[in-house]
Amino acid sequence: MIQVVGLSKTYGERVLFDDVTFTVGDGERVGLVGRNGHGKTTLFRLLLGEEQPDSGTITRPENCRIGYLSQRISFSRATTLEEACLNLPPAEDGRDETYKAKSVLLGLGFGLEDFDRSPWELSGGFQVRLNLAKVLIGDPDLLLLDEPTNYLDILSIRWLTQFLRSWQHDMILITHDRTFMDNVTTHTMGIHRCRIRKIAGPTQKLYDQLLQEEEIYERTRINDEKRRREVEQFINRFRAQATRARAVQSRIKSLQRHERLEELSAMETLDFEFKAAPFPGKWLLEVEDLGFSFDPKGPCLISGLSFGIGKEDRIGVIGRNGKGKTTLLNLLAGDLSPQQGAVTHHPHLRLGFFGQTNIDRLDPSKTVEEEILEAQQDENRRAARTICGIMMFEGDDALKKVSVLSGGERSRVLLGKLLTRPANLLLLDEPTNHLDMESVDSLLQALDAFEGAAVIVTHSEMILGAFATRLIVFDGGRVNLFEGTYQDFLDRVGWQDEAGTQAPESDNDRVQRQTVQRRDHRRLRAELVDRRARVLGGLQARISAAEESIMSLEARITEDTAVLITASEKGDWQTIARLSKAIDDAKVRIEELFQELESASEEHAARTREFDERLRELLQSV
Repeated sequence: MIQVVGLSKTYGERVLFDDVTFTVGDGERVGLVGRNGHGKTTLFRLLLGEEQPDSGTITRPENCRIGYLSQRISFSRATTLEEACLNLPPAEDGRDETYKAKSVLLGLGFGLEDFDRSPWELSGGFQVRLNLAKVLIGDPDLLLLDEPTNYLDILSIRWLTQFLRSWQHDMILITHDRTFMDNVTTHTMGIHRCRIRKIAGPTQKLYDQLLQEEEIYERTRINDEKRRREVEQFINRFRAQATRARAVQSRIKSLQRHERLEELSAMETLDFEFKAAPFPGKWLLEVEDLGFSFDPKGPCLISGLSFGIGKEDRIGVIGRNGKGKTTLLNLLAGDLSPQQGAVTHHPHLRLGFFGQTNIDRLDPSKTVEEEILEAQQDENRRAARTICGIMMFEGDDALKKVSVLSGGERSRVLLGKLLTRPANLLLLDEPTNHLDMESVDSLLQALDAFEGAAVIVTHSEMILGAFATRLIVFDGGRVNLFEGTYQDFLDRVGWQDEAGTQAPESDNDRVQRQTVQRRDHRRLRAELVDRRARVLGGLQARISAAEESIMSLEARITEDTAVLITASEKGDWQTIARLSKAIDDAKVRIEELFQELESASEEHAARTREFDERLRELLQSV
């Protein structure tokens, strides 16, 4: 169990955490949410010991092994497989368990031919995947994953989802993909207004709870302000009257005792829309028998592809990395010329293009405002400042140089540039990679409202499910148009390349793997049963303690009420005041205990279902 108590962290005048307390229980898989810049990665660095808190404590079990996905590249072995096997825990009986490393590498998109390659020959994205493989293979006690899907394709993400769902140890996950997070986590923890709130359940449950609490806070604040104004009016009106002096002093003391609730500051959120250019025809763009390859002697990335884009189409482009998705968008945009076939643009086509490499095309020496102005046709500074504000670069932030911006901020600059000119076709190549969860939601809302067509390359099944009604699928060495939603594709066709995540094995390897798996199953089942007893036992203790405290307080209220009635008959005002306060305090505490009881009961039910599901999956996999 990880325990954080009274944690505070500031940078200059900027407060990230203020007296934060939370725990990560045994076997919990926690999704960490919060806006970019609010401290998610900083919290990881604090847990890792790379930074120190200003105050508070972080307690980890003795000898706790932490696995963290690092972006720093450092390899020491000759081959990819040997590098991956570095983190294999030692086998109890000295058996060769290399198959575990092979399974993880294949799941993350490596081919069999990559096993014997030098890690230094891999692309940057696959080097990061190798780091991820090493972390997963190491089976750490606490797994910290910060945006692990950024360098993964859709099939690798599907594999990682299943892998993490069966993770037996503690885990904290940061990702902008809400569906991926909800599919693998048991709890959600949110950084909100310098505090941290953790609940059992998915992200939406946490967001709904935070919204409800802020609505209650705001209503309470408004009522308190109204009451305060009434009291102040009374004081001002009767301050000079001697006969009302005691009442005035009483109200003055009441105001001093009652803490004033501050108005909550507005949370910055992307709120924008794409401008639609009118289009009089049927087809914005037509593709006929398209073919392209970067290597004239090698296989074509794209061959024999034909389709049209209508004026309200929503098309998702999906497939493994390196298969031609970005190339297809560059061909549609006219940045590349077809080697076969044709891409025909309608004369009234107005294109907006967000490309993977466009971030690198931003001028580091220019400000955000200058980049927006450059994209405008009329160079209207007021309009540029408006777009800067919409993209959350308000005031002096619009004068920041591109060179000091984070990846997410640069993505917002590119989106801002798209807003400057009306378009009737948007081509978006992985636009969400550097956005936080709230910004992804805003982008989806803007796309939904856009009165034109959009084509998006994405590896997010959440975005595909919410956006695409047609698909261009790179799978099985071919590219085809699929008429239907992503769920239709999964139900009717499915991924051929998904079969490549399983390693071929000899009879000897299979016998060895099965022997190791049976031993591991026995060990995992014993650990799971033990963890279930500890976790549910702790929750049941909380439930029982809350119930006992409620019954004790209710009994005390009954006794105090009887004494209060007697004191009222005798006119014992001192006793009446003391008991009235005690009864009110007890009622407030009972309400708090009921909330704690409800929370513990819900978590007990959720953890019971989770452990039962894990045991069932474990038994089924034998």
